[in-house]
Amino acid sequence: MSEIAAKAPARPRRRLIASRLVPYLLLQVMIVIATVLGLRLLQPSDPEDFALSGFSLREDGASRPVTLPHFTSSRYSLVDPPLYTGAFTFRNANAGWSVYLPRFSNAVEVAVNGVVVLDSRRDANANRPDRNTPQIALIPASLLHDGSNAITVRLFVWGPLKGFLDTVYVGPDTALRPSYETRTLLFVTLPVVFSAWQSILAVILAIMWLMRRREPVYGVLAAAMVLGVVQAFVPPPVPPATTSRLAAVLLASAPTESALIVVFALLFFGWRWPRYGALLFVPGAVVFAVGLVGGPPLPRILFLILGIPMVGICLLLMASITATQVVRRQDAASFTLGCAVSIVLTCWVHDMLAAFEIMTNERIFVSRLSYSAMLVAIGAGLTWRFARALNQVDNFASQLVTRVREAEERLKASFAREEERARAAALANERTRLMRDLHDGLGGQLVSIVALSERNHEGATITDAARSALKDLRLVIDSMDDIGGDLMLALGSWRERATAQLRPHDIALAWHVATPQGLPLHPELRPWHVIQIVRILDEAVTNAVKHAQARQIAVTIETQDDGQGPYGVISVADDGRGFSLAGEGTRQSARGLRNMKSRAARCGAALALNSDSSGTRVRLQLPQNFPDSDAAAG
Repeated sequence: MSEIAAKAPARPRRRLIASRLVPYLLLQVMIVIATVLGLRLLQPSDPEDFALSGFSLREDGASRPVTLPHFTSSRYSLVDPPLYTGAFTFRNANAGWSVYLPRFSNAVEVAVNGVVVLDSRRDANANRPDRNTPQIALIPASLLHDGSNAITVRLFVWGPLKGFLDTVYVGPDTALRPSYETRTLLFVTLPVVFSAWQSILAVILAIMWLMRRREPVYGVLAAAMVLGVVQAFVPPPVPPATTSRLAAVLLASAPTESALIVVFALLFFGWRWPRYGALLFVPGAVVFAVGLVGGPPLPRILFLILGIPMVGICLLLMASITATQVVRRQDAASFTLGCAVSIVLTCWVHDMLAAFEIMTNERIFVSRLSYSAMLVAIGAGLTWRFARALNQVDNFASQLVTRVREAEERLKASFAREEERARAAALANERTRLMRDLHDGLGGQLVSIVALSERNHEGATITDAARSALKDLRLVIDSMDDIGGDLMLALGSWRERATAQLRPHDIALAWHVATPQGLPLHPELRPWHVIQIVRILDEAVTNAVKHAQARQIAVTIETQDDGQGPYGVISVADDGRGFSLAGEGTRQSARGLRNMKSRAARCGAALALNSDSSGTRVRLQLPQNFPDSDAAAG
């Protein structure tokens, strides 16, 4: 039963894989068929009316008749190259005549009536096997004569493939030139355009990799593109001229480029690097090392033995990777890249058939031309990935905006709740302070009045107690006024009350503001700060009235600055007899002084008292910033 249960989930998965893989493979078969048909249609129509196919070939000391196209028997013939001898009939005409060679390898020298009119070795790019470069040359009219004219084609072969000569055409230039231009466009201009496009893509990828070092996929693909550009634009060596060994090696770097493309596919699709993945680079490394040591012929031989099979293996790996990715995810990038791999692989098979002479009537290499499909696929894949990343960024941005908006709403609601709580707490604190002030001041006075009235004291005593209670009540009410942080307004009200208090005792109040601004403004000033300061001043004045027998009380207000910021100072001095803390009444004086210091500490101020025979001086130094709560009282 357990085995049946294990097999049951596997069946839907197999069906899913088959439902995705079979249509994909059918599509690839259609692409292969379309590519083969396209290669047939790609062949330009040459002017068959002027074709020369019958030649006499002298090769290896022997002569025999041959029919073009023709493969030589020798792979290396530079000293005694194969010589094709033929004839054509010239009919006198106003238009000039030309000789046209659609395809050859490796180089040709064409002579008409014994005079050389074309030598492809003068154009290095004309001798590249991967370019299929055609050649055309005007025949000087002085060389031609009516009737039969001799033409010889010397074919230089430097391997590793056998030499090949396609059909030769001789006729009016106006009839041959269109075919030449068409082949030049297909096999020369377009590859150069694609190579330029590849170089631009390499620069873009290199910049992307420099900006995003954590994604090596861009750097790998940029390296592959650079190798492709080098292969396209480095001039090939033309024997027997001495050439750079490095140039010969770079021309044979196709297996390294193919291995880098496989690495790109693995990284692009997020696959894990295989254990033996480094083996992909072994053929390219061998071609590079042996080519530098052994010289130009060796890279071409090794490229034929190692490079070409390795390119095919890499293409098969790419086909497998893209097919697996299509089955897994069915994304646009893997689908497009898989179609391009099918095109390139078909063209690679075509080139192998041509290289090994299985296709006996032509040798046209189209792999480099088909590589444009890979460029299109890679560009499309990167664009698709970039567009998907932009969509993800946009989605993330919209989600982020929504979340930020929701967070702002929650934050506003939280601020409102906190503000309401703070308002309630402030109101509760203010109520507590007001109740404490009323209890400590007015409550005590009212209790005293009640006690005096119950003991049948004299009216004057009760009146004094009532006035004191009324004074405390006014103090509490005045502290509730909004003074905007200006303590001078509260001190002005206190001055009026103090003057009225001292008038019955014939004590003068001298008011002196030492600085123009009086005291600094304190925006953080609260009503309970004002009450503590006023009560300290009341206590100082009351002590002077009761104990000092003073005739004058001087109040000095000023702003001082110790370098750390301005602060206010209020001084109360009398001209009484003073008192001694060590003498009589020390306990009462000490209690009063502790109360004054405690009130000063609650509002962050510092109190200093000095008394001698010339009078008593109370100095209250206000803080630069008042505390937020009376927790400062300790």
